[in-house]
Amino acid sequence: MSIIKQPSAIDRRNMLKYLGIGSASGLAAIFGGVPGAKAAPRETRYTRGVPPVKIRNVKAIATAPQSANLVVVKVETTEPGLYGLGCATFTQRAEAVVTAINSYMNDFCVGKDVDNIEDMWQSFFVSSYWRNGPVLNNALSGLDQALWDIKGKRANMPLYQLLGGKARFAVDCYAHADGKTAEEVADNVLKFMDQGFRYVRIQLGGYGSLQLAQHPDFKDAGFGSSTDEFMDVNAYVHSVPGLFKTVRMRCGEEVSLLHDTHERVEPNDMINMCRRLEEFNPYWIEDPVSPENMNWFRQLRASTTVPFAMGELFNNNNEFVGAMADHLFDYIRCHLSQIGGITPAMKVARLGEFFNVKTGWHGPGDVSPVGHAAQAHIDLAIWNFGVQECIPFGEKLLEVFPGTPELKNGYIYLTDAPGLGVDIDEKQAAKYPISNNAGKWTLRARNGTIIRP
Repeated sequence: MSIIKQPSAIDRRNMLKYLGIGSASGLAAIFGGVPGAKAAPRETRYTRGVPPVKIRNVKAIATAPQSANLVVVKVETTEPGLYGLGCATFTQRAEAVVTAINSYMNDFCVGKDVDNIEDMWQSFFVSSYWRNGPVLNNALSGLDQALWDIKGKRANMPLYQLLGGKARFAVDCYAHADGKTAEEVADNVLKFMDQGFRYVRIQLGGYGSLQLAQHPDFKDAGFGSSTDEFMDVNAYVHSVPGLFKTVRMRCGEEVSLLHDTHERVEPNDMINMCRRLEEFNPYWIEDPVSPENMNWFRQLRASTTVPFAMGELFNNNNEFVGAMADHLFDYIRCHLSQIGGITPAMKVARLGEFFNVKTGWHGPGDVSPVGHAAQAHIDLAIWNFGVQECIPFGEKLLEVFPGTPELKNGYIYLTDAPGLGVDIDEKQAAKYPISNNAGKWTLRARNGTIIRP
């Protein structure tokens, strides 16, 4: 006598599921499929016949509404009215960047798909074989930021949403307090605190306390140029602890104080100065050594507890890897356009999270509002954000760049428009042509020796 096995509950459910698919596909699923049959492709905007958007034209827009030379890349597409903007500002060599964009980048990009940002970045990065220079990296940054701007516009989302959404409601930023005396600096810090700033960078007479210098001997000897500046490193190193002491006594402990040495001090002098600063709890000391002296960082870190921000002169995001892994500094201080834009900056920021390194992107006046917006979008989206450098945006700058982020109560606020949210008025931009100004970065010691930034 044969025994008929009843189907289990699971078998019955599977049978009903397959039968529910449809007569042909359901039977095919049960009995092993129909020979030669293919699964129906998943329908997307591309399979519905929507053509990919291509790059139609790439050009540089150069302008200087607030004295600094600014360069913006505009990427125009085959979709009418759709374009993207990106910051490519290397203010000291602005004309060289403009040439790289107009003479090389346009031919490289025309006809390519705007969606493939990573591929575009990697291919342009190696397209000239030699790479890592500030001219080509800034040109690449303009392209990269413009492509992210386009992607946000196509998605109808502000860029930070594409990077993961908000990790905070706004971007904390710091102001710049200067003065001829420590008391004057403290007065300016109090003014910024009244405006809502919780972070203030303090400098005595600018970088390197230049007003402390007496008449340099190299000028009497007729050595160098008449525009070359003089720095007395010894006077500077002794003045900074007194500056911090005065500001702390006047302004209290609630405000976070930052200071920028601009790589101008020898490593041993920096160690001694930072030891004296520990009691005043600086938020960070920026660029304590030059790129040529990075091997000193281990000794610097072992000698003091003062936090450090580093990387303003770095060209390649690989320069951060070893230093982060060894916990040599605390804040990423790179110039976004100098390392090539949003794509590499996000990689650096994500790497920093694993080593408790926070961001503090370079944001002076020689970053365009497009670049400031790009930084702020990253700041909103990443977890390991520290603080953002900012500048007051003047009326001329706002006329040239509609949608510039708003600075309020010590925070940067974005417009939440799709993409980066910043546009450019090309007619207004043309009113403020750039100049061939190499920048005043020639600094000498008393005997005329060049001091490297």
